[in-house]
Amino acid sequence: MTEEGYTVAEAARSLGIHANLLSNWKRKFEAEAEAAANGTSNGKEHEELRRLRAENRRLRMERDILKKATAYFAKESQ
Repeated sequence: MTEEGYTVAEAARSLGIHANLLSNWKRKFEAEAEAAANGTSNGKEHEELRRLRAENRRLRMERDILKKATAYFAKESQ
């Protein structure tokens, strides 16, 4: 919208949405772009990333334990 030189009202009309909705989206997009440019991230996203990394480590450990147990029991049954 801004790159093409449209006003918020023109772009909203062409999309068939209310101008206020498009303005909110634009402000949110600009804030996120600025935060990314400054190297700051959203606190919720950072917390989720930390949680997902911890879960990933735990799941890998569980997988490795199950692999070892499977190999052990397969060797015992022969």
